[in-house]
Amino acid sequence: MTHSDVLIVGAGPTGLVLALWLTKLGATVRIIDKAAEPGTTSRALAVHARTLELYRQLDLADAVIEKGHKVPAVGLWVEGKRKARVSFEDVGADVTPYPFLHIFPQDEHERLLITRLEALGVSVERRTELMDYSDNGSGIVARLRGPSGLETRCEAAYIAGADGAHSLVRQVMGTGFPGGTYKQVFYVADVEASGQAINGDLAVDLDEADFLAVFPLAVEKRVRLVGTVRDERAEHADTLKFDDISDRAIQKLKLNVEKVNWFSTYRVHHRVTEHFRKGRAFLLGDAAHIHSPVGGQGMNTGIGDAINLAWKLKTVLEGRANDALLNSYEAERQPFARRLVNTTDRAFTLVTAEGKFADFVRTRVVPVVFPAAAKFEAWREWMFRTVSQVMINYRGSPISSGAIGEVHGGDRLPWVSIGGVDNYRPLSAMSWQVHVYGAASNDLTSWCAQRNVPLHTFEWQSTYEEAGLARDAMYLLRPDTYVALAHKAGDPEALDQYFTARGILPGRNDQGFPAPYARR
Repeated sequence: MTHSDVLIVGAGPTGLVLALWLTKLGATVRIIDKAAEPGTTSRALAVHARTLELYRQLDLADAVIEKGHKVPAVGLWVEGKRKARVSFEDVGADVTPYPFLHIFPQDEHERLLITRLEALGVSVERRTELMDYSDNGSGIVARLRGPSGLETRCEAAYIAGADGAHSLVRQVMGTGFPGGTYKQVFYVADVEASGQAINGDLAVDLDEADFLAVFPLAVEKRVRLVGTVRDERAEHADTLKFDDISDRAIQKLKLNVEKVNWFSTYRVHHRVTEHFRKGRAFLLGDAAHIHSPVGGQGMNTGIGDAINLAWKLKTVLEGRANDALLNSYEAERQPFARRLVNTTDRAFTLVTAEGKFADFVRTRVVPVVFPAAAKFEAWREWMFRTVSQVMINYRGSPISSGAIGEVHGGDRLPWVSIGGVDNYRPLSAMSWQVHVYGAASNDLTSWCAQRNVPLHTFEWQSTYEEAGLARDAMYLLRPDTYVALAHKAGDPEALDQYFTARGILPGRNDQGFPAPYARR
């Protein structure tokens, strides 16, 4: 039998990102997918700021930006006229290196990830299906069916289910998938079109209770129409064609559709599994949580799952932490998934509400109130932080500790770039590191040097205080760039206490002392 550190089931963006991060960290992975080839159509479009920040760790962000399309604004349309336009320019400019909405379709996204993974020597095993697996406590044994139909067995220390809403890994785990299904049928149409609404902005039509948005792509005149239907057409989703839904786009948004490249329909659920981990099995992405596509959160959330889990698996695999570290994956990601499902469900229900009053609010009130609210900087920044996922924090996590200034353990590190110094640049190391904004004590400098933990000091400036950072304080950063410990005094004893209490050994395995939790 073949053996790997992690068997990854599913080669969508979530599984591919998990494979990339683990491989870059030095773990051996095997990634399988029962599909014969990557998808050529896709539902997910948005790549949010927090995902791009994390992508800097593997030098992916620039490639995604180059191949995609920056959306400058959202336009709200009623009766074929744009009633309001809210610009994204300058929103979040002091929050992130990526203060914009970025469109990069999932199918193109997957191809980029596959290319990067193959450059690291790992290929997706296509037409290879997981049939079953067993967890013997010290590893997993999986039964696979390959392209020829021959069944084989493989061993791995862990199995990661990124195999979608109908996850077999989840079924074997027995963790359930409670929730519900929207009555609407969603559709996506990739078209070449012209018209006033095809102007580079994201266009949202508010005329009817059914949702309709036009997403611009990088290629001129090419857009994705994303919408819903709920009437008798929804009862025959399998036979629904573009001609059945095109009247609204043509009549209401005045689009001239010149060519339909492809059209697909799907139903959407709102569900979260009871557990993200059971023994040596983990669930990520749609296998763990699915929800309305409002806000473009799904793919980004799956990618966040993968990056959160990758470094923890590698740390335990190399014996630098005990098994309890892996419990923090569920503790951190499940609460966020539940909040996200609830939030997107409420937003979708509001947007698609039926009745005369709902129509009045959608077509008369929203085009006035939304732009007015957007004039307030605090509201714009809150909206941007929420949608872009930079607000995600793990303050309640068992591996988060301390608070100083506005920054708590578990927070995303505030981004500051001043005078050519970008405090996110060191985060590409994908390792534990300490940041001090001001002066680091001699004791802290010695502690970091002895334990091979990078120490980065930044000359104090008032801009750091404005971002919420405290002068001379110590911020311990996790390999996934979140703050693990925030401590006022910068005392290395606080670092010892942090790592000892959580059974984690910092640094790398090249320091000449044993890894106490290494597999025997």
